[in-house]
Amino acid sequence: MTTDPFSALDLTPSPAAQALRDQLVAFMNDEVFPAEAEYHAYRAERGPQDHTLPPVVERLKASARERGLWNLFLPAESGISQLDYAGLAEITGWSLEIAPEAINGQAPDTGNMELLHLFGTPAQKQEWLEPLLDGTVRSAFGMTEPEVASSDATNIQTQIVRDGADYVINGRKWWTSGAADERARLLIVMGKTDPDAERHRQQSMILVPRDTPGVTIVRDVPVFGRHDQHGHCEVLFEDVRVPARNLLGEEGSGFALAQARLGPGRIHHCMRALGAAERALQLMVQRAQRRTAFGRPLSEQGLVQSKIAEARIAIDQARLLCQHTAAVIDAEGNHAARTLVSMAKVSVPRVALQVIDDAIQVHGGAGVSDDVPLAAMYGWHRAMRIFDGPDEVHLRTIAGTELRQSPVLTP
Repeated sequence: MTTDPFSALDLTPSPAAQALRDQLVAFMNDEVFPAEAEYHAYRAERGPQDHTLPPVVERLKASARERGLWNLFLPAESGISQLDYAGLAEITGWSLEIAPEAINGQAPDTGNMELLHLFGTPAQKQEWLEPLLDGTVRSAFGMTEPEVASSDATNIQTQIVRDGADYVINGRKWWTSGAADERARLLIVMGKTDPDAERHRQQSMILVPRDTPGVTIVRDVPVFGRHDQHGHCEVLFEDVRVPARNLLGEEGSGFALAQARLGPGRIHHCMRALGAAERALQLMVQRAQRRTAFGRPLSEQGLVQSKIAEARIAIDQARLLCQHTAAVIDAEGNHAARTLVSMAKVSVPRVALQVIDDAIQVHGGAGVSDDVPLAAMYGWHRAMRIFDGPDEVHLRTIAGTELRQSPVLTP
């Protein structure tokens, strides 16, 4: 953590980011929100386990590019900072299934593109980064495994063994988000290249084309009973052979690459979650103003007013933490912001879940139906307390920092 926790408190977005915000808000109101009904109707007609992209998303992508709202997540492409992008990511969280992909800012592609940008060879960038930045393909990231406690990434058992000019991969992954979509042409897989090395140097990452023999998409794993369009898959790797040039970085760098990938990505997830919380709060306010119970509007009931007020306080507090964390990443890098990232990753899902839960309660029976988006929002943000590191791991990081610090004041 930065030695001075207040050293990066100028949270003013750049003029470029403010202009992009105005354009993004207009895009959301003019095109994204109106497209939600078409998106969900298409998915309902095709069935929950059909992972074809609704055509409306490609139309939105074309419009976003025309508006200059494309690849905003990557400073090398957009010219804006992580702090600048944080506010834009929040806006896309208002329509999580559509808006991030519409601006080519969807997980797990953003993290994979960051990896390729930072560590890919020129050939790897040409083959994979360029089409990902162009939005013509998608990708997936295979780290979590069903047979081990993947909260500790050093536990992974997938083998990546050098064999002459190739590497051979054997293992089983799950929660490989994105792999059910036929557009996902690339899997970035983390496995062990040297089980006898130092604990954090045993792992490596390798690029695996999805159509490589031996790669089997076993199933799409639902999240609280829901199947997302791009899927969260169990993937089997049986004697999967890829050329050695597909190694990302160097042997033994897999754990370090994973940490580099997850720093900004966790903040992007958190900011999108705050966008969802803002939408839930808006829905709660609208419901309270339109419904009457016991002779007066819900908005005049003290308990409902308390829920609305607490939601505003919690969202604004969480946003400030995320913005501060993004500013530290910009100023000092991912490692300096490590504890702040953990703080955000624990606190933001809690805030989002509480606001969404209160909004469900104010909606009554409608809140647990699919007539409003709250139930789906709750399921995803409950899962957020597990993916990208469960709360317990991040709390361990935060506690470790506190225990190592010297007191500033002594009695």
